[in-house]
Amino acid sequence: MAKDPVCGMYVEEKPDSVRYIMNGKEYFFCSTQCLNEFREPEKELKKLRIQVAVSIVLTIPIIFLSLPHMLPTQFGHLLPMDLMHNSSYIMFVLATPLQFWVGWRFYKGFWDGIKAKASNMDTLIAIGTSAAYLYSAAVTIAPELFPFKSVYFETAAVIITLILIGKLLETRTKEKASDAVRKLLDLQPRKAKVLRTTRNPFGQILEVETEIPIEEIKEQDLLIVRPGESIPTDGIIIEGASTLDESAITGESIPVDKSKADEVIGATINRTGLLKIKASKVGRDTVLSQIIKLVEEARTGKAQMQRMVDQVAKYFVPAIVITAIGVGLGWYFVGNIGFTYSLLAFVSVIIIACPCALGIATPAALMMGSGKAAEHGILFKGGEYLEIASKVQTIVFDKTGTLTEGRPSVTDIYDISESGIGEKELLRLAAIAEAGSEHPLGQAIVRKAKEDNMIPNPEISEAISGKGLRAVYEGHVILVGTRMLMIDNKIATPENVESKLKELETMGKTAVLVTIDSKLSGILALADTIKETAKKAIDALKSKGKEVTMLTGDNERTAKYIAAELGIERVIAQVLPQQKVEVISKLQSETRVVAMVGDGINDAPALARADLGIAIGSGTDVAKETGGIILIKGDVRDVAIALELGCKTVSKIKQNLFWAFAYNTGLIPIAAGAFVPLLGVEIFGWLPMLAAVAMAMSSVTVVGNSILLGRFKPKLPLTKAELQKTRTQEDIDKEEITDELVSKSSFS
Repeated sequence: MAKDPVCGMYVEEKPDSVRYIMNGKEYFFCSTQCLNEFREPEKELKKLRIQVAVSIVLTIPIIFLSLPHMLPTQFGHLLPMDLMHNSSYIMFVLATPLQFWVGWRFYKGFWDGIKAKASNMDTLIAIGTSAAYLYSAAVTIAPELFPFKSVYFETAAVIITLILIGKLLETRTKEKASDAVRKLLDLQPRKAKVLRTTRNPFGQILEVETEIPIEEIKEQDLLIVRPGESIPTDGIIIEGASTLDESAITGESIPVDKSKADEVIGATINRTGLLKIKASKVGRDTVLSQIIKLVEEARTGKAQMQRMVDQVAKYFVPAIVITAIGVGLGWYFVGNIGFTYSLLAFVSVIIIACPCALGIATPAALMMGSGKAAEHGILFKGGEYLEIASKVQTIVFDKTGTLTEGRPSVTDIYDISESGIGEKELLRLAAIAEAGSEHPLGQAIVRKAKEDNMIPNPEISEAISGKGLRAVYEGHVILVGTRMLMIDNKIATPENVESKLKELETMGKTAVLVTIDSKLSGILALADTIKETAKKAIDALKSKGKEVTMLTGDNERTAKYIAAELGIERVIAQVLPQQKVEVISKLQSETRVVAMVGDGINDAPALARADLGIAIGSGTDVAKETGGIILIKGDVRDVAIALELGCKTVSKIKQNLFWAFAYNTGLIPIAAGAFVPLLGVEIFGWLPMLAAVAMAMSSVTVVGNSILLGRFKPKLPLTKAELQKTRTQEDIDKEEITDELVSKSSFS
């Protein structure tokens, strides 16, 4: 079954179902009314406002005219006698356009449901109001056929009016819940300055600056962005340097320096310099479009607990119709209260049980949760990941690039060759072997060697997963890698070399062995810097009772050194990429809900195997990242924020479902006449209208409760850079005064 994206009702995916395709995705609707709201929301909102206004104008005099029928006799005489005698006819005239013009949307929805052989919320509203209207119309036209002369036009009128008012309030609150997506859409500038080539009268080719709509930008277009302007689309700087404010996209408050060859993200703000940018992604391929797409998908996604609601919703409407008929017949035949009051009991049950709130309970919370996450640079790829995040018990971190900066540098070079080739030559040969390597350690070796000279490419280069590589250069076979690579090639490591390796590893460094023509020639030591935010992230997770594990292909001593610095107790080292999946599976076998945090590319299999994959994204290619959650600003503290948001969103979903079920089922006994023994059968004159109020309030309550998620503010410790940025001018002035007093006292 598919979910109607407007009202949240569940619709069977049949060939004759109301459907619509937008941006390559097919949506199903319970009625053409919901389809119109989806296609043209502004037009439908304007139409809804007009209908609410008309219904109020028609309902007020109907209520006024119905007072003699509802109040004691002494109050009724306050109205003019001729008005009292003709009130039924006047109400009939006013109620008819209200029922069949203003309320036509409910009949259309009812008919669409019949065609699709499914029930929807319009079914209940159409049946309930029609019953009250048609009975009243019959009494007005042929009063001699009925023992009671009372009419209930006000019941149908008030129900329609209150439901439409509730719909309007729901739409307004939904707009507030969609603010996150709307803010993202508003970030993109409407125009862009593009350089176009043209020829002057002398035949010279010139670049002319032209302003065009953002939709007309094409890949490879050259764009000019001045200080204070927004970047029109994703691209690469080909000229200029500046500071960019990326906070709206990544959530990172500190401005980022950019220069030639750097990537820039559309909708970020150019602060200081003039930039010439070549467009690399346009339209739906940009980071902003991908973020909006993911937020929309997350808000319409189906959480696991929603499957239970699906089953309930499928049978709910037919069950309520049967229940309402049973209540009406029960009061008529058993309660002996007459046809009129029995009919009103039927109408009350029909209206109170309308499952509007049940339909929006989950999507309203998902909309706010995913939108709030996007504000912090956290993207949930689907609503189900918000629910999984709330259940995570164990978080597994990959080390390199996740807990560390991922840019190791060469710290020590040891020449242990018999011929004494020297440290520079050893580094040069190792770098030649690593030329073209994508591994962070290999790239670090190449960067170090390039400080002195250019590095040629080897004739042959073969990477050996998790161990190192083998290369051939000018007839020499070069091996660069771990002890395991040496063992595989039957190259022994003497005791003095093993001792040096242990010494380096105890210092938290990664030691790499180099052999030339099967002879051990040297040791290269590399170190990676721990991210400033890593320790704070681990502390935040441990304070929430989460178990933290570090997973790495590095040697055990280095891994334990890094783990000790971060306060991680469980370390799994010397794991090959293909073995990471086995480790995740083993943790899951311990009946733990496991989240894997990695770079999204190298750790793709492990991220896919974990219950929840959390990818540390670069912020430049969101769509290609693996995992259910993407942290686009690369801050590992966002893992704690994502899990906390998951918990709060699921909590809101549970609260919403409670209120929805409470309204839809808890009030049925009251609507069915539970208070009749205390208040008398006359209460049925009021119950249908009170039921309409309760139904409208249920939707507003659910959406309003979800909006409270907008107050969420993560409380995580700040880094030194962030603390420095938060210093106020008053703090700086105080420090200057203190320094001045200290300076004076030192001379006295």
